[in-house]
Amino acid sequence: MSLHSNIFYKRLTRLMIGMAASSVLFLTACNDTNSSKIDAGAVEPVVDLSVFEGCYTVSHDEPAQIKVSQQSGSWVMQMKEPASAKRVWDDAEPLEVIENSDIPTFFSIDPDNVDAVIGRPDRVLVLAHVKPVYANIDPLLDSEYLSYIYRGANTIYRVECDDVNTDILANPHANIVIDNVNDSI
Repeated sequence: MSLHSNIFYKRLTRLMIGMAASSVLFLTACNDTNSSKIDAGAVEPVVDLSVFEGCYTVSHDEPAQIKVSQQSGSWVMQMKEPASAKRVWDDAEPLEVIENSDIPTFFSIDPDNVDAVIGRPDRVLVLAHVKPVYANIDPLLDSEYLSYIYRGANTIYRVECDDVNTDILANPHANIVIDNVNDSI
């Protein structure tokens, strides 16, 4: 081997080693080592409960029946009072965040498809907000909101809040008269 080619190979070897070393440094710089460490004092991600603020009903064409709001830094719910009451909404009941791992207790939906869950401490009422993308592709959902009210789950609808007192306890079928269709024969 000639002296000239020996110098060329030494320089080429140094160049290759330099490139390998710089690649390792580059890849190391891009690796976020802090994200792989688990911090014992880490705070869980904050759930955005503002998706629940508003009023709800079981049908698009009915007045609001449930009101969820934030009062004094806490989330609360109120139910609409009957027309005979001297007020529209009842006393505020506290709500609390419910862990996604508890979702199967109330709803038959994969917890990965739910943004947030909130409910009364006694779990008589639980509300879930389904991710909009999932609500758009699941043919069984026609709303982003699910409610669990005393052992029953269903979709509910977010509607405009109102301060109109309605008689939600009235029997809508009380004045219906059913004629016998065979009387005309």
